[in-house]
Amino acid sequence: MVCLSPALGEEAGVAKIASEVPVTMRKVLRCLERWRRQRQGRERIPQRLWVAAGELARQHGINPVSRVLGLDFNRLKRMAESNLPASGKHRVKPSFVELIAPQVSISPHCVIELEGQRGKMRIEWKGTAADLARLSQTLWEMIV
Repeated sequence: MVCLSPALGEEAGVAKIASEVPVTMRKVLRCLERWRRQRQGRERIPQRLWVAAGELARQHGINPVSRVLGLDFNRLKRMAESNLPASGKHRVKPSFVELIAPQVSISPHCVIELEGQRGKMRIEWKGTAADLARLSQTLWEMIV
């Protein structure tokens, strides 16, 4: 994690940022620093910067982003949890999502226990569902 303290000096802090902070976070940090230099009095941080910081927090975590950008953790957390799109762009929801079931390498396993007048029978079955259906049909025809 990056922690910029006054003891590091400005040059050491910038070098540390360049080596440890992702490029997207550095861009937002530069925008925030520019805004902080140019702001008038106690002007609020623009919404576009909060939205960009919220997007970063969703990608990299709230604590690292709040520490690097020097933002309030709780406000950043609310921005990260909100559904505001980044940079004012509207996110397109997918119209179709294909779900592919994982391939099962192990055959299904089941236990069939039958009890009748002549005793009990236990069948442990490893095979496909179609094989089990055929076996069930054969057993049913024998009983009926």
